[in-house]
Amino acid sequence: MHLNHNYLSLDGNSLTANDLVNLGRGLYKIKLTGEAERKVVQSRELLDTIVKENKVVYGITTGFGKFARTVITVNKLKELQENLVRSHSAGVGNPLSPERTRMLLALRINVLAKGYSGISLETLHAMIQAFNASCLSFVPEKGTVGASGDLAPLAHLALGLMGEGKMWSPKSGWADAKYVLEAHGLKPISLKPKEGIALINGTQMITSLGAEAVERAQAIARQADIIAALTLEVLKGTTKAFDSDIHSLRPHPGQIEVAQRFRSLLDSDHHPSEIAESHRFCDRVQDAYTMRCCPQVHGITIDTINFVHNIINTEINSATDNPMVFAERGETISGGNFHGEYPAKALDFLAIAVHELASISERRIERLCNPSLSELPAFLVNEGGLNSGFMIAHCTAASLVSENKVLCHPSSVDSLSTSAATEDHVSMGGWAARKALRVIEHVEQILAIELLAACQGIEFLRPLRTTTPLEKVYELVRSVVKPWIKDRFMSPDIEAVHRLLIDQKVWNVAKPYIDKYQTEYIPESRPGSPTAFSLESPASPRNFLKHDVLRVL
Repeated sequence: MHLNHNYLSLDGNSLTANDLVNLGRGLYKIKLTGEAERKVVQSRELLDTIVKENKVVYGITTGFGKFARTVITVNKLKELQENLVRSHSAGVGNPLSPERTRMLLALRINVLAKGYSGISLETLHAMIQAFNASCLSFVPEKGTVGASGDLAPLAHLALGLMGEGKMWSPKSGWADAKYVLEAHGLKPISLKPKEGIALINGTQMITSLGAEAVERAQAIARQADIIAALTLEVLKGTTKAFDSDIHSLRPHPGQIEVAQRFRSLLDSDHHPSEIAESHRFCDRVQDAYTMRCCPQVHGITIDTINFVHNIINTEINSATDNPMVFAERGETISGGNFHGEYPAKALDFLAIAVHELASISERRIERLCNPSLSELPAFLVNEGGLNSGFMIAHCTAASLVSENKVLCHPSSVDSLSTSAATEDHVSMGGWAARKALRVIEHVEQILAIELLAACQGIEFLRPLRTTTPLEKVYELVRSVVKPWIKDRFMSPDIEAVHRLLIDQKVWNVAKPYIDKYQTEYIPESRPGSPTAFSLESPASPRNFLKHDVLRVL
């Protein structure tokens, strides 16, 4: 994949999840590399030879699935492929959004560009022209079992390109596919032998939705650390639990990364916090787990996201249809690369891991809202009773956490035999991808509520200031949401902060400080704290003798 003046050159080997999301957003058009074109032509030549010599080859001169032993005459081969696409276009439900359909089409093009599918260069170019014009088929979101790949969604994708069914473009809106193509000066594709099966076999719906899911998961996980650090400040927690020596004794990469992120935002030698200084010598012995254990809980989420990223990026550049065409061997081979278990399992893991960011966030929102835990006004508002403040925003967070608990049940532990027991073990990966996205959206919304609540908490601690990076985060939030003086319509506030998180603006504001901390190698500050027993008296403006041995909870 090479970038060139708003074009991505696809070769089938180097597309990333991030590239795919950007293609979905319409930031780039597509072209093929010369090497990809050569490979596509080479494998098509082998297929044309098979047809010319009347060879019996699955999916090229035979029926499909249970009909694999039914040989089809040469004059019916075009009809065979068209019938395949029409009959498999049996999905139901709402269509994928234009962004997600663009991702699906781009990913299918990338897989075909590998040159192992037997697609003709002419058909592949027609698909690229449709992508570049944003002529997008109606693809219902439901109906794939994710085994012979995402047959129904990919069939709907191909159906529109054949000029049948519905299509959407920015110019035409929804209309009959043949008219949408015509309006853009494009011709419907005419399927040659094997081209129908080349278009609909594969894991591209699971994987394209999975690419969006893992990119959004990474964005919200980073920002969850920043939001939790701000809450810790407002709740007057200690930074002692993020001491690097603790984390080196349990050296999971994610845990170490999160602890370092907390130190970079809260380390008093880098950016002093008046809030932290105000309670340096209070008598609290330990913080609650929702603050103290962030590196351990957020950390495994980060490690899982990295694992899923690897699976998705590999899958994006994998040939996942069947049969595979090996031009250099002069052979086509039937196998099972279309089976969706890899991305299905990975996306079930992703949903479970990312949900934990919401689960722990909701408990921190409770701590912010509960006056017996926060030392702040109840529900973060003055004149409580007359005003309800964040009472129901917390209920919203609780309801979303509860929804996520059900959505986190893995879909890939299920399998129902299909195609008359030919496809007798399936991945159910389409649902894994769709619900992972729903879980992640809920996580974003819950963290938006926590960020709103933490910024509101700061209002009650003024004129004290927190650290420089966290003040910048506070200012960002205040650029879209005013402080909560008395009750008002709250949904727009939540939506505005959710938008900040989706656009990664919270991360972008804090990132320079996080990066600076990591490159400067200033020894970490280890201020005295009642949460640590030390043989040396902590530096203190008053005689501070409270050396309680830590309670083990």
